[in-house]
Amino acid sequence: MNDIVIQTPRDAAPSSQQLLLFFHGVGSSAEDLSGLGQVIAQRHPQAHVVSVRSPDASDLGQGWQWFSVLGVTAENRAQRVAAALPRFQQAVRDWQQRTGVPVERTTLLGFSQGAIMALASAVVAQPLAARVVAMAGRFAAQPAAPDLSTHFHLLHGQADGVVPAQSSIDAQAWLSAAGAPVTLDLFPGLGHGIDGRMLARVQEILAADAGMI
Repeated sequence: MNDIVIQTPRDAAPSSQQLLLFFHGVGSSAEDLSGLGQVIAQRHPQAHVVSVRSPDASDLGQGWQWFSVLGVTAENRAQRVAAALPRFQQAVRDWQQRTGVPVERTTLLGFSQGAIMALASAVVAQPLAARVVAMAGRFAAQPAAPDLSTHFHLLHGQADGVVPAQSSIDAQAWLSAAGAPVTLDLFPGLGHGIDGRMLARVQEILAADAGMI
């Protein structure tokens, strides 16, 4: 276990506690999202806040990954995501077990590959979170039957040259057509990253949905 526990609530009653799990991108590490987690934790004293490390050393030569992106294509990406999904789901379940926080008070916040995995986990039978915040993410394939109980929030830089913003635009269209609760925010000039505007929007989402969980 090389996850980073950013915050453990001390005074919140068990029934009011939340679980906010952050998932980094390929070639990155749990430390890279810990700063974002610390900022968000300040406004959510009732939340367990954890930055989760991917399980495998990255094929890129540094950092960690859920699946390899070497030779990845639109045709084989879905298979790689599906193969990695059980371990991702187990990581979420492990933290729910450790904290005692149930699915309905769990939020997954992913960036890039972390967002890909979080989105994939929410469109299967019995998803493990009430809310997914996907930053610079994508679906590996069009979801067949998203669970309508999960709230989806898609955030993407319009100048992203790694995961094109069209990926989130398509995801929003698919989810809307299926009747899933979804929001989409695009940030002009932002590449493959997180800036102050995106952070502010994440804070707004978490505050607006606070009564949901």
